[in-house]
Amino acid sequence: MTAHDAPQDERLGRVTEVPEGVQVQFRRSWPDPIEDVWAALTEGDRTARWIGTYEGERRVGGSGTLTMTHEGQSAGEPMRIVECDPPRRLVVQWESEQAWRIQLDLAEEEGRTVLLFTQVFPPGTDAGDYVLGWHWYLDAFGAEVSGGPAPAAWDDFVAATGPAYGRSS
Repeated sequence: MTAHDAPQDERLGRVTEVPEGVQVQFRRSWPDPIEDVWAALTEGDRTARWIGTYEGERRVGGSGTLTMTHEGQSAGEPMRIVECDPPRRLVVQWESEQAWRIQLDLAEEEGRTVLLFTQVFPPGTDAGDYVLGWHWYLDAFGAEVSGGPAPAAWDDFVAATGPAYGRSS
């Protein structure tokens, strides 16, 4: 599946086969300074508004618990900080049976701060639902960065955005 072949929406993620498996990647940008985008990515009061809360050590190798507050679950997931190079790179890994690893890279390009979000799943994974979920979270992140509107409620979001990823409500 190559979901990003639709140039009408640059917010769409790309799903590609790579030697390690199935890669989901998003590229988003804002006119805000890199330090502000980094703060929205890492500061507790701001992360709570777009993804959830993190309780634990905030250092490379540090472990904690991420509770994704928009998932309707109160239980958190164990997480470890793999890399942290403020304000350029953050790599985190869920320490559960799925062992997800997320890479978040920030760069400054032509007066904008660019976020490159990357996640690689095992070979053969149908990443359609994952890419749709991360699209929603990155829209929420963008609202936190820019002060714009939050994404629509999940069912409305899926109805509007899901077809671009081959999904429907």
